[in-house]
Amino acid sequence: MTAAPSTSATRAALPASGRAGAAAVTAKEAYLVDVTAGTVEYARRQTRRVPVASLTKVMTAYVVRRSASLDDLVTVSKDDVRHAAANGATHAGLRAGERLTVRDLLYALMLPSGADAANALARRYGPGVKGFVAKMNRAAKTLGMRDTVYKNADGLPKPGGDRSTAQDQVRLANAVLADPVIATIARTARYATGKTAVHRAHVWRNTNRLLPDEAQGLKTGYTRPAGYCLLFTSVRGGHTLVGAVLGDRSDAARYGSARVLLDGASANGV
Repeated sequence: MTAAPSTSATRAALPASGRAGAAAVTAKEAYLVDVTAGTVEYARRQTRRVPVASLTKVMTAYVVRRSASLDDLVTVSKDDVRHAAANGATHAGLRAGERLTVRDLLYALMLPSGADAANALARRYGPGVKGFVAKMNRAAKTLGMRDTVYKNADGLPKPGGDRSTAQDQVRLANAVLADPVIATIARTARYATGKTAVHRAHVWRNTNRLLPDEAQGLKTGYTRPAGYCLLFTSVRGGHTLVGAVLGDRSDAARYGSARVLLDGASANGV
């Protein structure tokens, strides 16, 4: 995938309501790129720095893929489980003492958005969470994400926490989607791993409600400071579209905003 084009390539802005009869784009920040054509289809406050909640885990997956073998075994610790529980975070139902492959933990990270999986991976491949977050920030700099700062591996709110922009998130999505492993995980609706001698059986379902018909990934996110966020990709008319909506008002609204953006791009000739 190519890098996200600059806003100088922006087409005529979509009407506020997208296609006739559609709801408006309600996200506070939004950005949509036609990667195939190299054009920006929509931009709203795309360089405003805001928290992005669990979209942070996309960078976590990106860094893990550069630090680990998919067949590595990672032992889940009590701290990993406590981390998710103490923060009221989404989790993958992991238990202390389980040993899962990196491949399995990437599904646990991306589909149910497991903060327990994020902590286990960061702890192992920093080594230590602090070291891992340093890797995340170095990767962001390498990818040209100039307005992004990570403070943890899961996007949970904390004082002086993570900040990014819709434009930077689309840039990250382009890099991540070039990795066939993460691209496959992001478009998977359901993943099951059977019971073994070292872990229980697990079934994880993707939180992205645009799958499989309207999009091929990528990640949802929500915290109270960030609002409802969505990073998504879809192929329309042979064109790959990648977008981000941040700070939306509800779960339903973020999908509505994404649909308006995708339908509006199609109306523009994609």
